[in-house]
Amino acid sequence: MSEDKKRVAVVTGASRGVGKGIAVALGASGTTVYVTGRSTDESKSHPLGGTVYATAEAVTRAGGFGLAAPCDHSNDEDVRLLFERIANEQGRLDILVNNATAIPRELAKPGPFWEKSLDLLRILDVGQRSHYVASYYAAPLMSRTGGGLIAFTSSYGGRIYMHGPAYGAGKAGIDKMAMDMAIDLREHDVAAVSLWLGFVRTERNEPLFQHPDAMKGPYGKFLANAESPEFIGHVIGAMHADEKRMDRSGRVLIAAEIAEELGICEADGRQPKSNRDLLGAPPEPSPVVIR
Repeated sequence: MSEDKKRVAVVTGASRGVGKGIAVALGASGTTVYVTGRSTDESKSHPLGGTVYATAEAVTRAGGFGLAAPCDHSNDEDVRLLFERIANEQGRLDILVNNATAIPRELAKPGPFWEKSLDLLRILDVGQRSHYVASYYAAPLMSRTGGGLIAFTSSYGGRIYMHGPAYGAGKAGIDKMAMDMAIDLREHDVAAVSLWLGFVRTERNEPLFQHPDAMKGPYGKFLANAESPEFIGHVIGAMHADEKRMDRSGRVLIAAEIAEELGICEADGRQPKSNRDLLGAPPEPSPVVIR
């Protein structure tokens, strides 16, 4: 790709965790990456650390061009202004990664949903709804030039019981959004996919790996097969560049399976395996279209 046509990406919720890793991995391929999130001040930052500015700097160090874009994804006007900025500065958008998601404190708390607070519904607001809004404002820009990819970070929780009905509804909704957006975007040469991630080794999950008996516990097999956030970013970057980009549009895909197909490994050469046999298969889109 020529210097004046380097691809442009947005990664939402990229101050830390999965989003940060995706942004840095895309940067390693020379991509210009807009990094969104609410964390802007390290001294007042999230307990797990990280800011949009730090991630943007990491993107640039990796070989790309990182641009911090503070944005509250619960605020539609913030999101509108984000994509207006990108249109003015770049005139194009090639990749949108919908990753920003509220993680309620009680998410993994044991017990039925009615014994937890309604705070769990935040995952439907900053997650399912915010992904729709970001795609809504990105689509006109992406359809102008075509050749794009909208990727949603999702999980097996869209099909199995995982963390309760609020989480499950959010992930299932994201999966269906990718299927339906793909139909509207197809004639504009823009693909939409939902990616089921495995267990990801983020700052939030790192204490699990440090426990002396971690691999002996019930989740040991998932920890041993964990994916790095950067691994997921390399998968998304390769999917965008692959000639089968539009063939995969509208599908719910398992990141580890696409990685194996495209020859993507972890930095140490390890090939994370799909959890399909343990957790089930993604849903398939219906060929029926009613407009």
